[in-house]
Amino acid sequence: MHLPVNPPVAPMLARPVPQIPDGPFSFEPKWDGFRSIVFLDGGEVEIGSRNERPMTRYFPEVAEALTANLPPRCVVDGEIVIPDPSGRRLDFEALLQRIHPAASRVALLAEQTPAHFVAFDLLALDDTDLCEQPFGQRRAALERALAQARSPVHLTPATTDRDLAGQWFQQFEGAGLDGLIAKPLDGTYQPDKRVMFKIKHERTADCVVAGYRPHKSSPEAVGSLLLGLYTAAGDLASVGVVGAFPMARRRELFTELQPLVTTFDDHPWRWAGAGEAAAGGAPAARNPRSSETSRWNAGKDLSFVPLRPERVAEVRYDHMEGRRFRHTTQFVRWRPDRDPRSCTYDQLEEPVKYDLAEILGGPAG
Repeated sequence: MHLPVNPPVAPMLARPVPQIPDGPFSFEPKWDGFRSIVFLDGGEVEIGSRNERPMTRYFPEVAEALTANLPPRCVVDGEIVIPDPSGRRLDFEALLQRIHPAASRVALLAEQTPAHFVAFDLLALDDTDLCEQPFGQRRAALERALAQARSPVHLTPATTDRDLAGQWFQQFEGAGLDGLIAKPLDGTYQPDKRVMFKIKHERTADCVVAGYRPHKSSPEAVGSLLLGLYTAAGDLASVGVVGAFPMARRRELFTELQPLVTTFDDHPWRWAGAGEAAAGGAPAARNPRSSETSRWNAGKDLSFVPLRPERVAEVRYDHMEGRRFRHTTQFVRWRPDRDPRSCTYDQLEEPVKYDLAEILGGPAG
């Protein structure tokens, strides 16, 4: 490629802030997908990941759409996302499935769960490097460059109106987005630097602690606590983990939890019952032993030490992905006053329903 900005390029990053900032900012939805920088030079296209690894082979339909909808020579920062079958929400689980080594599987998934590309910054156009230009100018150039683009290539919505951004923050979560990004209008593009700001939803939930995974450095230290919530049918479903503890606390937790260690015989996530149907033929509640190894690292052991589900922890979370926490939660405190059976999905705040198509609408929609 002979572009003024050539791969690999590390994307510009954002640091978290507790509230929407005041000042000359451009506010955008925070997309929940794979961050991607696209390099297009004539008929040649390369999609680079956040870790500067090539992703083009996993998304052939996106590569084709980019060639058809972007200027012939450009570098664009954006996000690859997949809507759910209804087209109303993002489906991150479907996106994860797209990273597959088999070419035949990649081709099949490109047809079954086609991805979209949402553009939100322009790094280069023709022979011009735009990285040193202020974002306000880059945004205007991006709007011109995508004026004729059509789905599945989209221009992200943006506003300088802080009040409107606040409305977006409340509404867009219902479409599977998990917050806002605030970009200084006079900011240059700085790869791998946290010069933008991200505002994410933050909530708490009381969860049952039903197991732990030992820390990689010692079997007598807790690596992470496994969290569960009871379903309407009375099953304890695995919803995620909490694991950010100082090493001294990890050792204390190990000692503290030993009286609760049990066998899998009567445990709700017993190995023998993994994958079995629940009473009445309904699918069994998700449990951590459904997959003993990580799909991203075949050598990573995901087995765990079962605990009697008698303790409740309050955790902080930002976003749900289906029936699980999208990211690792943060421990707040133990809740000895809570009955574990009272820890159900009913306590979780439901986001405002919002149609993804309304966000992706417009000239590039």
